[in-house]
Amino acid sequence: MSLSLSLNINGQMRAVDIDDPRITLLDLLRERLELTGAKKGCDRGQCGACTVLVDGKRINACLALAVTLDGAEITTIEGLAGEDGLHPVQAAFIHHDGFQCGFCTPGQIMSAVGLLAEGHAGDDPERVREQMSGNLCRCGAYRGITEAVLDAHRTLNATAREDAA
Repeated sequence: MSLSLSLNINGQMRAVDIDDPRITLLDLLRERLELTGAKKGCDRGQCGACTVLVDGKRINACLALAVTLDGAEITTIEGLAGEDGLHPVQAAFIHHDGFQCGFCTPGQIMSAVGLLAEGHAGDDPERVREQMSGNLCRCGAYRGITEAVLDAHRTLNATAREDAA
């Protein structure tokens, strides 16, 4: 039995036929749509390497069944940068060395983007660490990650103030 899904992935409508209703969003993205930025780390929702945004909220793509997301808007790391360049979170990760081996970086960045959009970051490093605790970094780049999130928060707030003025 084949199921047809309609997904808005990185701003582009995609019609996808799947043969197995048990396929996860992560496997659909990586194996069928060749969007390999989200990584398969633990495949159990414990490491955050597969974090993507679904309708603006961060989720572990390894835990979400693709069939449950028909009509959803999905943003992956591949769709984050705009025509004007890197997203402020991406730029901050580079500036603050928020990565080492890079395996967890796409999930970390997508989680940070979701965290900032949710408005939970504030300017408290401890709050950022707590809110990012679902994303593990084997290399231990947590200090750079926290600094990057705080810097991106300041940049996005300054841009919002400029746009409002």
